[in-house]
This record gives sequence, C-alpha cells and structure tokens, in this order.
Amino acid sequence: MKVNEKKSQKSGFVVVDKEPGWTSHDVVARTRKKLNMRKVGHSGTLDPPATGVLILGVGKATRLLKYITDLPKRYTATMVLGAETSTLDAEGEITSTQSTEGVCLKNLQEAGTQFTGDILQIPPMVSAVKVDGKRLYEIAREGKEVERKPRSVSIYELSIEKTAVKDIYRISVTCGSGTYIRSLVSDIARAAGTVAHVGDLRRNSIGSFNESDASPIEEIDIIGMIEGLKDYSQITVDEKDAALIRVGNVFEETHFRLQGVPEPWIFIDEQGNLLAVYKSHKGKTIKPDVVIPQDND
Repeated sequence: MKVNEKKSQKSGFVVVDKEPGWTSHDVVARTRKKLNMRKVGHSGTLDPPATGVLILGVGKATRLLKYITDLPKRYTATMVLGAETSTLDAEGEITSTQSTEGVCLKNLQEAGTQFTGDILQIPPMVSAVKVDGKRLYEIAREGKEVERKPRSVSIYELSIEKTAVKDIYRISVTCGSGTYIRSLVSDIARAAGTVAHVGDLRRNSIGSFNESDASPIEEIDIIGMIEGLKDYSQITVDEKDAALIRVGNVFEETHFRLQGVPEPWIFIDEQGNLLAVYKSHKGKTIKPDVVIPQDND
C-alpha cells in the first residue's frame, strides 16, 4: 500500500500480523520506513518465533501504548511434552528429557487448573525483565543464570486439547500483561509429571483486536487513536470542559458522573478529537494521565 505524505504524518495505531523470524523491533523499523515516520513504538513484545497480533503506536499514539499493553491477550501454543529446552521453546537446546508415560490430556487439564486466576510466575532467562539493571536475555547470552523473583500475573481462561501428534497438545490462554506462555507451559507439564517446551506460539488477540483486524506488514494502515482505545470508557465533553481538559485540569469525580464506570477514562471533544486519558486521583478527584496536544498531525 502506498502511503501519501499527509497520511504518513497521522497519529494512531497499526495492527500488524507479525510473521515468524522477526523481532518486535524489526516490525517497528519496517513500519517507520513504510510510513516515513520516526515516532513508532510497539506494545507487548512478541518473540521472533511467535506470530500474531502486534499493535504499534504512531506519532502521538506512542504515548498511549501503555493502555494497549494493559489489555488482556489471547494466545494459542503447542505443548511439546518430554523435552525441556534452554529457552523453553523450540529455538533452544534440549536441557532435560523425561518420560511422558502416564501423562494424558486429563492430567494436563487437571494441572492447568492450578494455574488460573492470579498466580506467581518466574520469568524465563530469555525474557526482557531487568535484574540489577541488566536484561535477563543479556545475562543468558553470557551463559549465566541468576535468581529471578516470582511476578504476579493473571490467567483468565486456560484450555488444553489433543492434537493428532503424540505428546503434542494445544493450549489456549487468555491472560493479563506480563504473562510468559513458555513458562506457563513448562509449569503445567511439571505439575503433570513431565517436562515440556513451546513448539509454536501465536497471539490471537489484544483486547478486542483480533487476527481479522491485523494485516501483514506490507498491507498496514493507520487507525485513529480513539478507535485504538475502544476497549476503554469514552466520554464526550462540551467545549467548556474540553478547554479545561486541554490544560490538564483536575476534576471532582462527580463532575462527569463516573461512579461505577471503569477507568481509565478517554475524553473526547464534540469534534471527535482525543483530548486526554484520565485516572483516579486523591480525594475523589480525577487527573490526566496523558494529555494529547491538539496541534495538527
């Protein structure tokens, strides 16, 4: 798709269907070149072997990527039983093997029930989590392993089913931000009495954006910032309030009757422009988390 100069300056989001072999940073670099824009970032890293939905922010929308990161995500992956690898996926070297005799679908499903809800998960050594200022994957490249503190993650839904291949199962997971599917697969297998690694991994959705919304990098288009934040509560305000929001005014929570409305709140003016994202503040007030400049794109 040819991108004209005017469109290349637009702020918004790009929903990519990432192909295998690319890092998330590769996708960002390709998008910068294709859209002729420097200000591009990504939300929620996908490892090179993984495929699926990756959302990028363009222009002013880079400041909004944290709200995309906070959305629930759905993944499907294959669980390859009987072998564990250094990376917990098919890219690593086999570090241990264990018999799968006696381990069946029912065992895995029962083990999986231990890993739903809010759980503690130890990040893999190949993750981007920092320990003492250094990313774990950098430490792993040096051939070292360090102690990692468990992190709280949320697993909303989890299902496991057979495939046509012996000792390979398919797992579907809907989870919160920061969840490592490779660690989840390893933990479930160990709870069932064996070891495993991820064969293939695909991210099916981020919030309400699914595979049908995603395009190959060659066919990307920009959607507006408001469309990109459609999973959050959106409030249209009159010009009087819009003028105050543009300068970052703090409001009483009751001013917009927000009781019972989940935050963050997306404020939009009567012309359909995104003004700001607000969150709760002290003393039953709300304050801007991000204010969007209203100069032309």
